[in-house]
Amino acid sequence: MSMTLPDHDPRRSRWIPWVVVGGMLLVLVVNIGMVVSALTTFTGVTTGRAYDKGRAYNHVLEEAARQDALGWRATVAVEGQLLRVVVADRAAQPVAGRLEGVLRRPMDGQEVPLTPAATQPGTWAASLPALPAGQWEVRLSLTDAEAHRLDIRQRVVLR
Repeated sequence: MSMTLPDHDPRRSRWIPWVVVGGMLLVLVVNIGMVVSALTTFTGVTTGRAYDKGRAYNHVLEEAARQDALGWRATVAVEGQLLRVVVADRAAQPVAGRLEGVLRRPMDGQEVPLTPAATQPGTWAASLPALPAGQWEVRLSLTDAEAHRLDIRQRVVLR
């Protein structure tokens, strides 16, 4: 008894290797697109020497703890073309001293020096020049008569 096999047409399965090759080409094209995207878009690094600054982060924490121990609180407000700063201690008493710093635009790094004048103990005011509207960062340093220092960093929106 002999068994006959159905006729086999070799042309019917010629497309299978092309599907495998096409799949590999698709993976290759997607991977090339991802590599190009990774190399040409934002790196994620926003700080120069980020590794070194990260290693020195304990100093940042120590400085923050020192400033928290002072108990001073600063309030920064922009009223028209006037920057007003008020600093008080834990007992809500004004903290007098010398205040200096800059107004910095985070977007482009533009800096404008600030020379706030004391209007009363614990209160300073500085006239702002004509500046582009948008978000700015106030970076001030207050030093009292006993050389205690408070760093003030606050974002403000100029209109």
